[in-house]
Amino acid sequence: MPIATLERLPAASRPTWVEIHLDRLAHNFRAIRARVGEGVKICAVVKAEAYGHGAVAIAHSLESVGADWFGVAAVEEAIALREAGIARPILCFGVARGQEALVLEHRLTPVVFDAAQIERLDACARAHRTVLEVHLEVDTGMGRTGVPLRELETVLRAFERFRHVRLDGLMTHFAAADDPAQAEFTRAQIAHFHEAVRVVEARGFHPTYRHLANSAGVRAYPEALGNMVRPGGLLYGLWSGPRPSAPSPCAEIVIETPMGEYAVQPVLSLHTRIVFLKDVEAGTPLGYGSTFVTARRSRIATLPIGYHDGYRRALSDRGRVLVRGRFAPVVGRVSMDWTLVDVTDIPDARVGDEVILIGQADGQRITAEELAELCGTISYEITCGIGARVPRVLVSAGESALE
Repeated sequence: MPIATLERLPAASRPTWVEIHLDRLAHNFRAIRARVGEGVKICAVVKAEAYGHGAVAIAHSLESVGADWFGVAAVEEAIALREAGIARPILCFGVARGQEALVLEHRLTPVVFDAAQIERLDACARAHRTVLEVHLEVDTGMGRTGVPLRELETVLRAFERFRHVRLDGLMTHFAAADDPAQAEFTRAQIAHFHEAVRVVEARGFHPTYRHLANSAGVRAYPEALGNMVRPGGLLYGLWSGPRPSAPSPCAEIVIETPMGEYAVQPVLSLHTRIVFLKDVEAGTPLGYGSTFVTARRSRIATLPIGYHDGYRRALSDRGRVLVRGRFAPVVGRVSMDWTLVDVTDIPDARVGDEVILIGQADGQRITAEELAELCGTISYEITCGIGARVPRVLVSAGESALE
């Protein structure tokens, strides 16, 4: 994923880019810290290129403001962080068969959930004459990975048998903590986790870390903070809606803390420029399939961004952008590399003008949640889907890639 080494776009680059606002990232981290307290470790989840923001740059920034751990989905993601100089512990949620030596080489902490994994890791650690610390995931209701409670005793016997792995963490993952309508289900998950803790302790194990809470858990379930939390989307100012019980597409996401309320801020904004303007008569069809036909004489702006860049085809004839602080509707189908917008009501629009597809200007804003609602998905998929050919430009407080 291209990350600008300077905090400006190269002059000759294609005029479509993402800005990563590091001051907002730091603000969100501090809001989470205020929420959980100093005694709870924060494992910042930077999997999937930090939800499309750029994992290495995000991890360096979070390391500088005090992240204790990092969470990744795959060993390959962890190696990229290590090669970029990230030194903090890395929790790896998925270790494939055959990657055990890489776990040791790059000082990773794997999540395990069956005896066969433990046996493979133990054999590798024994060959390297070391002891590997691991975290055990218990399935309390997600139904994805994690050892079922009924099989927990069997897996614990593997830890007793294999002496080159050490149970240093116990975890689970919430399935519906972002939905107040399913609060009873989430509280049942919390109760199942506490039962797992009792079973583990009864077998003589005392893991250092106990963690349940993802972003939604951090925000809504203080009784589930444990001594480590795993925020992902909340770090980036994202919510995992849309759903009726989640914030509206334009509502602020608020974290309550002992020091008051903090509104988390979107870290990512998506930008392009007008590269062509044309006037067309009423009755003119636009784009593939002629899905839009002008009802009046119109001024149409062409933008160099399309679905390969992550601006979803589902936004055809539905989305909107900001031009000179005013909304302009998407007209016609979004194509692979181009999008058309109607700027008839923005008569001062010019070739070269900045266009905001996610972000804010002059008191108006378009959120990833808004695009997600239009596309029938969640904001995480919107930001993760922004293509690799779109450079991520690191922006500090008060700066812009346009300067």
